[in-house]
Amino acid sequence: MENLKVNTHAEPTKQELFMRQHLRHHRQIALLRLLLLVLFLIVWEVSARTGVIDSFFFSSPCKVMLLLWEMCKDYSIFGHVGITLFETLVSFLLVFLVSLVTATLLWYSQKLSEILEPYLVVLNSLPKSALAPLFIVWLGTGTKTIIVAGISVAVFGSIISFYTAFRQCDPEKITLIYTLGGSRRDAFHKVVLPASVPLLLSTTKVNIGLALVGVIIGEFLAARRGLGYLIIYGSQVFQLNLVILNVLLLCIIAMGFYKGIQMIEHHIRKKMQL
Repeated sequence: MENLKVNTHAEPTKQELFMRQHLRHHRQIALLRLLLLVLFLIVWEVSARTGVIDSFFFSSPCKVMLLLWEMCKDYSIFGHVGITLFETLVSFLLVFLVSLVTATLLWYSQKLSEILEPYLVVLNSLPKSALAPLFIVWLGTGTKTIIVAGISVAVFGSIISFYTAFRQCDPEKITLIYTLGGSRRDAFHKVVLPASVPLLLSTTKVNIGLALVGVIIGEFLAARRGLGYLIIYGSQVFQLNLVILNVLLLCIIAMGFYKGIQMIEHHIRKKMQL
């Protein structure tokens, strides 16, 4: 009778084994990242309490959390975080639209790309912090100036990256479109743009961080609200706990933006594979 028993537990397939190993790998990476962060916070706190570092200049996790709690109770931190998020998202979206439209025009017109390419390279190499005072003179202080500062940091490099992605498309596929009677527009929409999606998404992940950098530069010089303003204010009045708190908040925001774009990228890649 024992020999007649059917084994209901089938052996896992190679695909299932691979998925389990892949999931285990990602869990290990996430755990190690968390442990590294916890270790850093513990060393920071212990060093501040034992006098290895001066807690006045370097603060400590407990002091930072206490300040965050106080600012949450009077809701002041939410307004500053909100305005920085708003300015960054607007800057990022405008960078993406301007870059996509401009790179498309450059791809359509070889002559235009040859004319503008050296100017784009020069403008991309220019230190954007040098432009911020000019933006203040031209546009005044306020949200508009900060958004323009955020755009200026990312837009020129983004245009170059988008245009490079378009040019790297397989020329044989474009020739095939022309051979079948397609137009240049058909070649762009059916071949160039779909083939460039991976590189466009990679550039977009970089752009969200650059837009945040530009917004903070603008808030340093032309804001009365936002995390950049709090960093400058805290440094001027020697409230270094405030400075470090806002620097950490910027790190969290940057990570959140990156993860958000990464999730969108994974979703688009899955749709393209279907």
